[in-house]
Amino acid sequence: MADNDVSDQNYRLFSQYLELTCGIVLGDSKLYLVKSRLMPLLRQYQLTSLNELIERIVVKQDRQIQYAAIEAMTTNETLWFRDGYPFSLLESQVLPNFSTKTSPLKIWSAACSSGQEAYSIAMTVLNYQKKTQGLRAGVNIVGTDISEEMLQKCRLAEYDQLAMSRGLPDLFKQEYFEEVAPGRLKLIAKVRAMASFRPLNLLDSYASMGRFDIIFCRNVLIYFSPAVKKQILQKLAACLQDGGILFVGASESISEIAELFTMVRCNPGLYYLKKN
Repeated sequence: MADNDVSDQNYRLFSQYLELTCGIVLGDSKLYLVKSRLMPLLRQYQLTSLNELIERIVVKQDRQIQYAAIEAMTTNETLWFRDGYPFSLLESQVLPNFSTKTSPLKIWSAACSSGQEAYSIAMTVLNYQKKTQGLRAGVNIVGTDISEEMLQKCRLAEYDQLAMSRGLPDLFKQEYFEEVAPGRLKLIAKVRAMASFRPLNLLDSYASMGRFDIIFCRNVLIYFSPAVKKQILQKLAACLQDGGILFVGASESISEIAELFTMVRCNPGLYYLKKN
């Protein structure tokens, strides 16, 4: 039977490794998370204990197991139209501000997981375009994530019944999906064509990303230390055009760089407008 015990020393070593590699701060209370995420790797790599697995990651620097561990620890659950208000604000207040733009509107979904946020943005844009004559130049949505496994799911754009049941309005399900197998639906080509996906570690440089009109970076900043969070926010701000819009998670703030933005309070929710 596999041993799921983790020594205090190995927990500290793995926590330090994860923070250095991904910026994720585990703290002292996430041992249960480490165990639940890493246990499946024991059978995959024919190991007998989590202590042995962590030693292979940290001490022996086994690149294959390191990659698998990062995939396991950074794969987060997501859902369609999470929290609701960012997408209603996008349609009712934000997109109208860009309606006469003569070049494609550029939107970035950072830490996009399995694609629900990026595609929720795409469906919101399509819903807006049905009602107005705006955004004739089109929209380019870029989704990024550290996990190549998640990016492959984004590009495939197929979802099972459980994923489809989490936040997706029936109207959008009927209009923008087609059944490809029993219990599996795929986004139609028109929606898929609006989004592209590429790997990005939020700790790395964003120089290759270019400039965006709107950035969604939601429910990921909470995993970083204050210093790393500030660095990420500064890099996000540098990627926004003047007058661009930043959405963060409902429990997140940008107090570290508040001088660069104007907070726009709505009912419900809020977003941040980059100052000129």
